[in-house]
Amino acid sequence: MTRQIHVGPVAVGGGAPVSIQSMLNTPTTDVEGSLSQLRALAAAGCEIARLAVPDMAAAEGFGRIVDQSPLPLVADIHFDYRLAIAAAERGAAKIRINPGNIGGEDRVKAVVDCCKAHHIPIRIGVNGGSLDKALLEKYGHPTPEALVESAFSHIALLEKFGFYDICVSMKSSTVPLMMEAYRRFAEKSDYPLHLGVTETGTETMGVIKSAMGIGGLLCMGIGDTIRVSLTADPVKEVLAAKSILKAAGLRKEGVNLIACPTCGRTKIDLIGLASRVEAALRDCKKPLTVAVMGCVVNGPGEAREADVGIAGGEDCGVLFVKGQLKEKLPYDQLLPALLRTIDEL
Repeated sequence: MTRQIHVGPVAVGGGAPVSIQSMLNTPTTDVEGSLSQLRALAAAGCEIARLAVPDMAAAEGFGRIVDQSPLPLVADIHFDYRLAIAAAERGAAKIRINPGNIGGEDRVKAVVDCCKAHHIPIRIGVNGGSLDKALLEKYGHPTPEALVESAFSHIALLEKFGFYDICVSMKSSTVPLMMEAYRRFAEKSDYPLHLGVTETGTETMGVIKSAMGIGGLLCMGIGDTIRVSLTADPVKEVLAAKSILKAAGLRKEGVNLIACPTCGRTKIDLIGLASRVEAALRDCKKPLTVAVMGCVVNGPGEAREADVGIAGGEDCGVLFVKGQLKEKLPYDQLLPALLRTIDEL
């Protein structure tokens, strides 16, 4: 089990539930726009949000956003150690830095001392695309070994100054590379891990890469907090993260929808029906498995582990609960009957 840190009220590591993070794409100087996006992220199920702090104007905006934010905020810092200090002093719940790009040891120590004083953890963010030159010369290109060595060198620097409130990420856009890096690190350290595949692309491919990389590691018991990175609305990152956690068996709240892929026996608009069921149950918090099947012959049997489900045939269908037939209905009454049954459960 990893050691535990706290990002505001959210526990990370030490057996705490895997938390969901996202990053705002609004300028941090846009206080109202950032708060609007934070509220949308919180409503979607996000638990920690990160904001870019590229200059002092953004640090000032960060402080104003912190005061009204529904979520604990992480300040994303590159190059200028003074921005990390400014964000920490303005209420950051965590600081994300790459200790290798903010200057000499004296500057790292200044950040550490400030974070100690404010009881703020630091995430060491190693990225395959920004390894230091010495490691690239040693390994030739980004490798799992290079990412792990980079992480431990940064950890050693923070530990040199007596700082242990650390979380680590080792992101890459190459899924097997990042998975191997995290696996190797987890064998050697109990620092909590922030999982992510970086630069995954647009929504469809990005979700696939993230599900493979993040989900694969979670199924191995590796990972304490996650961020799905998409070239898309950050709310979609949160929805994808929730789905990954459900698929990995780590989140039970909300509906787990199962549906058959259709075949030549299908006599109904199963794709449309499944989409309507998914939309109707999007905000349902009950931990239910709901099945939407396209065959009244095999559907109930194939989905017998579902809590409740419907199966459609030609002009009619059936409602079943725990695999047992409850009612035969006209096709247009299947969805209303399903929703009523769920309300009663």
